Amino acid sequence: YFHVVNNDYTHWEMYAIGGSASPTINSQGNRYLAPRNRFAKEVTKRDYAGQWQWKHWNWRSEGDLFLNGAFFTRSGSGLGASYARASSLAAKSSSLVGVITYNAGALICRGGRRC
Repeated sequence: YFHVVNNDYTHWEMYAIGGSASPTINSQGNRYLAPRNRFAKEVTKRDYAGQWQWKHWNWRSEGDLFLNGAFFTRSGSGLGASYARASSLAAKSSSLVGVITYNAGALICRGGRRC
């Protein structure tokens, strides 16, 4: 179970979110900025499974923002109960992702000083 919440996805080469073993993915309040490559606009990728298999995997997008042609291929149940285990916290609006992630990333630390 994966709860992908309030992230800023940019610069992916093939896809932003992927899976191969019938995962449940609940994407909420994220911002997806697709690359210029017209063959890499899809946010999702399902490996090692045909459509007849993955169409039953529970993948949903709720309140996500898609930019530059990005798109999310939903599958499985759209019912909220199917995503109960894949919900860890309440998502903020995708319009706030820039503010939420502004200072995200690796810390720059030096020996003997506070990070």
